[in-house]
Amino acid sequence: MPFTNLNLVPEILKSLVESGYTKPTPIQETAIPKILEGCDLLASAQTGSGKTAAFILPALNLLAVPAKKEVNGPRILILVPTRELAMQVATQAVKYSKHMSRVRTVCIYGGAPYPVQNRQLSRPYEILVATPGRLIDHLERGRLDFSGVELFVLDEADRMLDMGFISSVEQIASQLPKKVQTVLFSATLEGDILRLAKNLLENPFEINLASSTKRHENIEQVLYYADNLSHKIRLLKHLLQNDGSQQTIIFTSTKAFANELVEILHEEGLPVGVLHGDLDQRRRTNTIRQLREGQISILVATDVAARGIDIQAISHVINFDLPPNIEDYVHRIGRTGRAEAKGTAIALALPRDQRLIERIEKLTDKSLITLTIPGLEPTFKEQRGSKFGKPRSRPQEGFGRPRRFSSPRSGNDSRGGNDSRGGNDSRGGNDSRGGNDSRGGNDSRGGNDFRGGNDFRGGNDSRGSNDSRGGNDFRGGNDSRGGNDARGGQDFRGRQDSRGGREGPPSNSRPAFGSRFGEKKPAFAGQGYGSGRKRPQRDA
Repeated sequence: MPFTNLNLVPEILKSLVESGYTKPTPIQETAIPKILEGCDLLASAQTGSGKTAAFILPALNLLAVPAKKEVNGPRILILVPTRELAMQVATQAVKYSKHMSRVRTVCIYGGAPYPVQNRQLSRPYEILVATPGRLIDHLERGRLDFSGVELFVLDEADRMLDMGFISSVEQIASQLPKKVQTVLFSATLEGDILRLAKNLLENPFEINLASSTKRHENIEQVLYYADNLSHKIRLLKHLLQNDGSQQTIIFTSTKAFANELVEILHEEGLPVGVLHGDLDQRRRTNTIRQLREGQISILVATDVAARGIDIQAISHVINFDLPPNIEDYVHRIGRTGRAEAKGTAIALALPRDQRLIERIEKLTDKSLITLTIPGLEPTFKEQRGSKFGKPRSRPQEGFGRPRRFSSPRSGNDSRGGNDSRGGNDSRGGNDSRGGNDSRGGNDSRGGNDFRGGNDFRGGNDSRGSNDSRGGNDFRGGNDSRGGNDARGGQDFRGRQDSRGGREGPPSNSRPAFGSRFGEKKPAFAGQGYGSGRKRPQRDA
């Protein structure tokens, strides 16, 4: 079906032809007629499906008819979660209305100067695109008149709810005319979205084109496992330098690491920019402009940019950090493969991310293709949970949280079996805080560097015993803090405060046996030992 069959005014059709559009997308073909009929609409469609035009075009068509009453306020109110998306929607409204007379669009969002926005709102305008927080500010200051609003659009309503804007949305809706037509677009139609829709919409027509089986069929989704952060960075550098990408967005979980990653890529001579919430609006706008114009080909961003960037030249999206909210994964990868173009979405994952990967695959109903790069293969072997069986072995360090066992503090508190960090470093071993706590075990960090020999922190706590830090450097023979310092055995510190027996104060000096040259050592309590280092304090 061509656009000419959708009953749009000639001025809008002319703008579409000039933009190169002749045929509507499925969401446009379904939503536009219903909005033109005046129905409330509840719609779900994947990112990049053309849903912005699905409500902009019928909204402009409505403006072709003179208003029933003249007010100094908008006839169309469009609410979006982020300033990037607000600017994108406003740009689309201006583009498609350029041949229409007396159609003016105002865009307001946080981070921009109030005086400029005040001037814009004081002049006649028909379309208002806004983020909830800044709109509430202007509303409470009496600068907005919503009595003439005819169409209320909530775009990406699920994201607004995720960002905690539900009360703001309800407050704004309460200021609108009772018979306003309401259109709600969301990535999903479930949970809080349905409850919000029930409160705001009246007998809505429902469109669901974002079913999991049809999401992003034109995007190849691949997965690379990494052992740790440095391994991830090596993988990322290789992909950016050898994968033939045109323009790439890299998503991180924090603003601090986004800045750090940009510096790392700068050092490799890569044309990279950064986008996150701590940047002022001028810098954010300039960064997006540089990406559009090709001045930079790599953008490191947080989820603030996951919604609102519409650049069809983006060929790759890399999830350096996987988002804890799996819906954000869908919106992230939707930055590529726009308008049915091909795209590639790459996930870099640590083994601890396996369950998150499974949840993503369940949501998208699509398995991520696991790949490796010769010379950068992970040591970890993929063992996915319920679908692929339980992992056969405990992950190494850096691979996630260690297993925890129900361990008594005075028994054999095995914190992790034999967690060999570089030999037989049994940090757990038989880590008995009150039994045989071998914090050293055979902790060979380099040769036979026994940090504690038979360092029993409970039992017979010989903090020197065979504490060979280099040869047989006995720092304290039978270093009983006042006897047999057994925190779970006979921990004598003097008093009957027995953490495991009697606890007695240490003597004022250590025996000569623990001294390398026979000199006196400082007392343990609050004083240094060895080469002036502080002895670590243990919790009671």
